[in-house]
Order: sequence, then C-alpha cells, then structure tokens
Amino acid sequence: MSWFITNLITVFLLPPLSLFVLLAVGIALLPRHPKQARRLLIGSLAVLWLCATPYVSEGALQWLEARATPLSNPPPDAQAIVILGGGSYFHAPEYANQDIAGTGTLLRLRYGAKLYRETHRPILVTGGKPMGNSVSESHQMRDILEQDFRVPVSWTEDSSDNTFENARYTFDILQKAGITKIYLITQAWHLPRAAEAFRRAGFQVVEAPTVFTTRYQIDMLAFLPTAAGLGCSSLFVHEAIGIIWYQIKSFIVELPS
Repeated sequence: MSWFITNLITVFLLPPLSLFVLLAVGIALLPRHPKQARRLLIGSLAVLWLCATPYVSEGALQWLEARATPLSNPPPDAQAIVILGGGSYFHAPEYANQDIAGTGTLLRLRYGAKLYRETHRPILVTGGKPMGNSVSESHQMRDILEQDFRVPVSWTEDSSDNTFENARYTFDILQKAGITKIYLITQAWHLPRAAEAFRRAGFQVVEAPTVFTTRYQIDMLAFLPTAAGLGCSSLFVHEAIGIIWYQIKSFIVELPS
C-alpha cells in the first residue's frame, strides 16, 4: 500500500499530469480572474512544450548523468556486483504469460554479465514485487542471467519495493558474507540517487553506470515536442524528487531520539 500511495503522489507531481492540473486550474479561473488565468495557461503550455522537447529533457537527464562516470578499464576492485531491478514485462504472451524482466532491467543485466566476465565477482540481484507481480524482479533477473547469459547469481534480494529498500536489504545479505565494497549497476541517470542510498546503507560503492543518454545528432527534430521527450522529463523529475526525499528521510533517521 505504501508503494501505491507513494507512486500515486508521484504521478501528480510528474509531467504531464501536474501540468494538466495547472491547465485545468487556469481554465477554471478564466471567468473570474482572466488575467491570472491567462498567465497560468501560457506558463503551463510553455513548460509542457519544454518538457516534451528532446533537447531540453535529454539535457536534464545528462545533467544527472554528469555525476556518473563510466568504469575504467580495467575497473577498480570490488567484492561483489549488485544489479538493481528496473521493472517487469508483465504477462508476456510469448513467454506463456509469465512476468519477465523489462527492457530497462535487461540493459542492466547485459552490462552486469559483461562486468562479471571481466571481474568474476559474485552477483546479487535485487528487486521485489512492487506492483504485486507473481514473480519478484530479482528472480526474473536471476533466471535471465543464468539461462540466457550463462552467468551465475549468488544472491537474490526479493523483498524491496524501491531503491532505498534495495540498499538496506542488500546490505543485510552481503554483510553476512563479509562484503562491504560493491559494483553498483543501474542506468546512469538513476545512479546518483542509488549510489547515495547504498552508501548510507553502509557500502563502499564503485559506480557502474550503464545506458547513458546519448543522441546521434542534434537537428530540428530535437527541438520539436515528442512523447519520448516528455518521458525523459518525467524520469528527470522523478529522480529529482527521489533525491530530495531520500535526503529528508536520511535526515529524519539521523535525528537524535
């Protein structure tokens, strides 16, 4: 339930719904406060245009990614590889209606398999059932790594519903094995928040970002609104809210009782 409430609130804060709400308020104000309403409508439409423009939205993600540095070759040493779950492909018809790892998760797994072959460090996959799916994200990930990539998985953490819990529950598992220094794999735009959560949980983190926001070329299409551009803005705002929220949670936890 807490996952549902958190994400319901998030949906209202993220574009496009937050901007649609402002547009609706502007329309409602038109009869009685036309001047203020026009300002609100023009401002909301302008922000919606910018949020849907790939040049702006991709630039926002790249601003987050500026804090994530690709691993050097050879990579610095760590004791284990931790791969974060990134969503499921629910009821996949071509897989007998099973829940399997989604596109974002597959990209993380692919890089995890590459890093395993380079370092031969044991792997932990982390992700529970945040949407009530029948199979946890971590078990979906383990099956793909072992069956498709032929890479062994040493631990699965299947109780977490978010990045904050990924970090806490993973630390509970790995500290029993004497592991405190890890490679952390996730999308580059997600890594600043994820790395901070894992460091606060007690880990030394070697950041292993993947799927950076890149573009073949900048042309006129980069300045025209698209659904993909709006999706990038939604990711950026989600991460920004998450970073702020985790800082608040950490501050509350650290307050003396």
